[in-house]
Amino acid sequence: MTKPPRTYRVLLILALLAIISVLAGSGCGGDTYTRVNLQKKYPREPVSGLTGAAITTGQPALRVGIAGVISPAMTLESYQQLLQYMGKTLGRPVQLVQRPTYSEMNELIKNRQVEVAFVCSLAYVEGKSDFDMELLAAPQVRGAITYNSYLIVPADSTAAQLEDLRGKVFAFTDPLSNSGRLAPTYELARIREKPETFFRNYIFTYNHDYSIQAVADRLVDGAAVDSLIYDYLASVNSPLIRKTKVIASWGPYGIPPVVVHPGLDISLKTELKEFFLSLHTEAEGLNILDSLLIDRFVEVSDGIFDSLRQMKQRLAGAQ
Repeated sequence: MTKPPRTYRVLLILALLAIISVLAGSGCGGDTYTRVNLQKKYPREPVSGLTGAAITTGQPALRVGIAGVISPAMTLESYQQLLQYMGKTLGRPVQLVQRPTYSEMNELIKNRQVEVAFVCSLAYVEGKSDFDMELLAAPQVRGAITYNSYLIVPADSTAAQLEDLRGKVFAFTDPLSNSGRLAPTYELARIREKPETFFRNYIFTYNHDYSIQAVADRLVDGAAVDSLIYDYLASVNSPLIRKTKVIASWGPYGIPPVVVHPGLDISLKTELKEFFLSLHTEAEGLNILDSLLIDRFVEVSDGIFDSLRQMKQRLAGAQ
């Protein structure tokens, strides 16, 4: 991955510094989230359309939602080949739909404004509780259907554990992120601490790569990020990885899945499931999976997310 353009970096730095300066001396607490807007405001319509091979069939576009796990540019770079191959295989246009927050993507799924979506593990747990969001498949990475939350700091930081970040500025990703919010909050509770009193300030970046960027540029003292995103950036020799280091790894947790609305047409649901589960059996599909560091897609049970539910319950009981 090439170094982010200078304009992007300048905007990132200015945005984060502005937020941090506003927060100085005023703790962040409760359910009032401070959001760092590091991208252009999303329109309400799909951000980008990716057309499959069969554009003359007259079939409506298959809307594929991808939550704000990573920035829009990185999402397009990472998933474009997969979505184009999906369109070619299913014989219909495919449209990428992005939203900046996990809750917004959950609303799109709930209201049937996308047919299939890639979501965070905790967003799935919330969606399952809210409207019986349904699992379709999940990626298997290095033989596992789990991932971790990485606690990262600048490469030259003296911090060696979570406790060393007391009184520092911290970056969460999204309120509905497991690796970027629930896991670190739970770890704080294990040492009888809360974000509001443990950190001097904390912010929400709403993208894991933005959190990594913020740590790399020393705009925050630490962050909790998705291990899958961090490992992906490491695999493409991102300079962000050289400027950061992992000082703790929490988990494992059930891996972020691919989901659908429970009322999705059964034939389309079956077609989509077969596409994902057979992706590794074709040379082109296998190459796409390799580029995403995914072995294959597999069926998973709801039970792999029970640890997240338990963390939520324990945090609620600690209030």
